[in-house]
Amino acid sequence: MAELFDFPKVEFIGGKKGLDFEQSKGYNFYNADEEFTINGETKAMKDWLKFSVAYWHTMDQRLVDPFGEGTAVRPWDENGQDDMSDMEHAKSKVKYMFEFMDKLGVEYFAFHDRDLAPEGKTLAETNANLDIIVDMIEAEMKRTGKKLLWNTSSLFTNKRFVSGGATAPFADVFAYAGAQIKHSLEIAKRLNSESYVFWGGREGYDSLLNTDTKRELDHIADFYKLAIDYAKEIGYTGQFLLEPKPKEPTTHQYDTDVQTTISFLYTYGLQDNFKLNLEGNHAFLAGHTYEHEARFAREAGLLGSLDANMGDKQTGWDIDEFPNDIYEATLVMYEFIKNGGLPTGGLNFDAKARRSSFTMEDLFYGHMAGMDVYAAGFRVAYKLVQDNFFENILKNRYASFDSGIGADFEAGKVTFADMEKYILNKEDSEILDTVKSGRIEAIKASLNNYIYSVLGETFKK
Repeated sequence: MAELFDFPKVEFIGGKKGLDFEQSKGYNFYNADEEFTINGETKAMKDWLKFSVAYWHTMDQRLVDPFGEGTAVRPWDENGQDDMSDMEHAKSKVKYMFEFMDKLGVEYFAFHDRDLAPEGKTLAETNANLDIIVDMIEAEMKRTGKKLLWNTSSLFTNKRFVSGGATAPFADVFAYAGAQIKHSLEIAKRLNSESYVFWGGREGYDSLLNTDTKRELDHIADFYKLAIDYAKEIGYTGQFLLEPKPKEPTTHQYDTDVQTTISFLYTYGLQDNFKLNLEGNHAFLAGHTYEHEARFAREAGLLGSLDANMGDKQTGWDIDEFPNDIYEATLVMYEFIKNGGLPTGGLNFDAKARRSSFTMEDLFYGHMAGMDVYAAGFRVAYKLVQDNFFENILKNRYASFDSGIGADFEAGKVTFADMEKYILNKEDSEILDTVKSGRIEAIKASLNNYIYSVLGETFKK
């Protein structure tokens, strides 16, 4: 079969020809078949990281922004346009998508239902259009061995969802949302999707003045319970995921950040059925670092999957930039490794090229750079864990809780009266002698040295 893209198949060249400074020949750090052992389990890098191409950005994104029309130039365009209402146009994208993954050496992909096919006048017509494209995707998956990391439903694009889907104050819209999710779960079962994401794109409020927040939260919790019931009914066993985001498009979304979402899950008894899909750009919009969100999700036992993108400190909206920060990637990968990887999740590129990077070649390079930066971060984090770098820092800093009054407190043997008796006659100077430097500057310097050393070693092998 003739190739659709005039772009070479991307391979690992690290350590063979020296660093590829222009990232034009191959991967410097992503070596798909190189094996790593985490918690006694040995797998290839591709099976740990499970990179995924996002259908909506790769096939549908036109590089629009709030102030301008799309600039993207794509080989499947007709007369310079992407006709989202045309089924033949939708069909043509499927072949391009699977060749794109093959050229990159990516094993997984993800999609919203409305990424794939145009909507009809009724849900029945829309489902029929969608099923035609899903038939093609299923055939391509069988032909190529590619896998579906996760799928989801768009309950936010169509104007019917102006006030939300599962939190809509309109019963017909709420019913439509449920019916749409039903069919989407059937597709997840059919394509053996490893996870299913609920992203509440408009599940929130613009003003408290006209919103019954308690009723809306009750509704969406019961909506999720119906989804759990239907998944059991059809035998879908993939992991359910919620994706926190603080704002945009709503003023306030109900799943603002990891800790808010965890609170929601425990409030409604959903914590055993859901984990979290985290995104770097969303963490930034919530006022957190990506590693902060990953840490709190991991420690709650709810880290499910990661969207590999990043935000911009100078831009106030969700720009979905391809990741390029090795420092951030290292710290997120540390949480990833401490989590034992992501059994039903992976690293999905919910990312797009910049508006001025409008060629198909730019889209290839964006994915290549993103894969390399997370592979680099993985390598550094792997060494950090092997050396117990952070573990030793924490052990030393909290050593006073390993014996004496600290150990007795953690064992539940201490009351306030015991603390008073222990501390009452100690002089301030004696207490201050126990306070040690946090050594943040030295720790950051050491972390940088790990990055320099580990990535340099890649080219000596």
